[in-house]
Amino acid sequence: MFVRKKKNKSGSISVQIITKSKGKYKVVKSLGSSIDPTVIFGLELKAKQEIQRMESNPSLFVFEKDTLIESFLSEVQNAQIRTIGPELVFGKVFDFIGFNTISEPLFRHLVIARLAFPLSKLKTIEYLYRFQGVCLDLDTVYRFLDKLNEQLKEKVEQIAFTHTKSVLNNDISIVFYDMTTLYFEASDEDDLRKTGFSKDGKHSNPQIYLGLLVGLGGYTIGYDIFEGTIYEGHT
Repeated sequence: MFVRKKKNKSGSISVQIITKSKGKYKVVKSLGSSIDPTVIFGLELKAKQEIQRMESNPSLFVFEKDTLIESFLSEVQNAQIRTIGPELVFGKVFDFIGFNTISEPLFRHLVIARLAFPLSKLKTIEYLYRFQGVCLDLDTVYRFLDKLNEQLKEKVEQIAFTHTKSVLNNDISIVFYDMTTLYFEASDEDDLRKTGFSKDGKHSNPQIYLGLLVGLGGYTIGYDIFEGTIYEGHT
């Protein structure tokens, strides 16, 4: 048996358990359908769990204790499972710096997920759903990133600066400023993403410049982003 994702005319994706017998495929069970990637991911997990259950060989001797354990496990849902390691480690660092004063739960989730699982936004959504039981969609993440840039950036920088001063005993006599390019796997440009000189060697990809100001030891003081064609000396 295996899991199949079938695209419907409506645009939704159906998740099914399929078996093959005598050269023919048969739908064993349909887990549901959705257009939300996180929901689809959850349906895939349930389908795989169901296949494992159906393909497992039952014991010849079934005891009452085994029945109770099986009954308990059958009621355990993915939303009840948590991976606490990243929160225990990175969460304490997050709080120690002072970022917990920002009353946005999504900010905490995205920062810790980025440290523990630094991949795409879609993969971050899958990580949060699978290991933290947090259900998000891409639009929610993009809207929050807009809010972070427009409303919370100065507060984030102030918290980082205050922490840096504390670590360096209020001595900010020396700072370092550097810029790097971040390219996009896309061909479209906009007001910020521009094709320019790439430090990554991706001269055909639109990019942005990231400027980072740090103190001794690399502790962050501030940052800003610039269009991809800007001259570094003008930042």
